[in-house]
Parts: sequence; C-alpha cells; structure tokens
Amino acid sequence: MSNGLARRRATIHDVAKQSGVSITTVSHALNGKGVIAKATRQRVIDTAADLGYSPDAIARGLRSRRLGILGLVIRPLDTLGSYQPEGVDYFLRFAGAAAVEALDRGYGLALMRDPTVGNAPGIALAADGFIISDPVANDPVIALLDRNGIPVVAVGRDIERPDFTAWLGAGTVTNTDAVVRHLAERGAERIALVTGEDNNSWNADSEKTYREWAKKSGQPALVYHQDEGLGEAGGRALAEEMIASDASLPDGIYCLTGRHAAGVQAGLQAAGYQVPGDIMIVAGSDSEQTRNSAPPITSIDLAPEATAKAAVAFLVELIDADSDAEVLPPAVSYQIRDRASTRRVAALS
Repeated sequence: MSNGLARRRATIHDVAKQSGVSITTVSHALNGKGVIAKATRQRVIDTAADLGYSPDAIARGLRSRRLGILGLVIRPLDTLGSYQPEGVDYFLRFAGAAAVEALDRGYGLALMRDPTVGNAPGIALAADGFIISDPVANDPVIALLDRNGIPVVAVGRDIERPDFTAWLGAGTVTNTDAVVRHLAERGAERIALVTGEDNNSWNADSEKTYREWAKKSGQPALVYHQDEGLGEAGGRALAEEMIASDASLPDGIYCLTGRHAAGVQAGLQAAGYQVPGDIMIVAGSDSEQTRNSAPPITSIDLAPEATAKAAVAFLVELIDADSDAEVLPPAVSYQIRDRASTRRVAALS
C-alpha cells in the first residue's frame, strides 16, 4: 500500500480524506444513513475496502448500548497470581461452558483480569455485563461496575454487601453440612476444616457453618487456614502441623480446595497414616488432584458447567430486563462424589 497506512490501522479520517468527503458523509455512507448520492456512497465504500477500514465496533456498540460481549472476571485466579494453576480444572470448565452459553445467547465472552488494577487496559469495561466468580469482601470490581451502570452477576456472594442480590451459588452452607454429615456417618468423631485465606464467601460461610455444627455436636472446632496459592505443598505443610500438634489428630478432614486435600493426604501417608483407615478426607472442590490421588478423594462436584450456564442466563436476563423488573437467580445443585478416601467400612472389610 503506497499511502503509508500499511503500518497502522486506517481510520475514518483516512477514508474521508481519500474519498474527498466529510467524516459525517463517510459515517452515513457506511451505515446506510442520510441522503447521499449513489456514486458517492459507493466511492466511500470502495475506499474503505481499499484501506482495510471497518467501523469501530466498540464505539458503535457504545452508541447502540450493546456490544455483544460479556466479561468474565475470576477473582481466585487474580489472587493466585496465575491463571493456569496446576490441577485446577474448575475454572477452565466454567469459562468454557460460559463461553458456549454466551454464544448460544448471541454474545461473545471475554475473560478479563481485575479491571480495577492500575495496569488494566482501557478496553477492560467494554462489555454489556460481567460475571464475577467468587468476589472478595466489598469487592472493588463490583463497585466499579456499579458506578459505571454495567450489569453484574456474581458466583458467590460478597460478604460485605448484603444489599447486592445478583448472585448465585448458594450451596456453600448445604455442602458443608453434607460433608460433615458424610464423615460422621462413616465413623469420624473428630472432624477438622481446612479453608483458604481469600476473604470470600466460600471460605467465610464454610467456616461459619462448620463452627455452628461443631458447637452443636459438642466437638471442639478444629479450623486450619492455608494460602490457596501454596497448593499441594501447603496441604503437606498442614499435615505436618497436625501431626506435630499436642492434640489428637482429626479422623476426618474437610479441605475446601482439591490441591490442599491432595497435599494433606500425601503428607499423612508419608508419615505412615492410612487413608481412609486412620483418617478420612473430603475436598470441597473436585479437581484433577482429587480424582487422580491414591486413593481418589471424595469431593464436592461444584458443577462448573451448570453454574456457568446459569450465571450467563441470569446476566443476560438482567441486561434485557426493565430497570424495575425483579430478576431472581437460578438454582444450581451440587453433590458429593463418593470415593475411596471416605470408604472406611470397605477399606477395613
């Protein structure tokens, strides 16, 4: 291309200059608006094609109040510092299902970093609505979107925003109750909880529910906290801490993350303890580690595909709803994947 535009993207100014018309005429010609001579309209169209110009989709979308894009922010991955944590397939499955569901509903899906950080790109808010996975307490992303009037749906509640109701995934309390009941029914008498350190509803609500159960059952609350980013190594460190403690070892352990669960199990086995014979283990999120550990670890199936589809459906309904309409979050069900790590009776028979 001899006009020097090959090194940059052509603009509407370039089309106007080369066509010998105004910017307004170019806009009308390419959008089929206004009263323009047929020859002029065709000249503008041909010039735009020659220069490789296409109207700015974002600017056009902002004017029409629809970009056709949904944003997805996965907060636990923001805090981990890695968007590909080893062995964690929940978020990959969630993002994939959300993308396909968005396409079925006429949208694309963009996976985005935290748009509140200083190095966030200027295009970070260019979406019709956002899904926030596992918001942190008083999440600044929700605040930013709210200030900009952008619809947002969260998977998990913001524990510091009781008035924020556009969230789904209320199974944390039910899941914790189901796990401690599962362990107790299998013979566990001293059950411990291992949470992560992110300040979100998954950790907070699980611990609150567990402590209420411990008080009701007359058992001392055995709660351990470990940085999610430490993964299996963090689980092994916890196993060493439990073994070194003067108190009796728990005989049932509920680890919220699969990586912690796999690490705890490996650490206990290295010290000579049998799973499930001596200690049973349950993970709060199914993962590659829980499925591939020896023995495989009983886990909560958090249904990432179903959750993602429900979140997209909820968000699209919010985008399309009248401002005064009440949109209720869809329900998602979860279940325990019963595996060998808690099959104590079978292990001893």
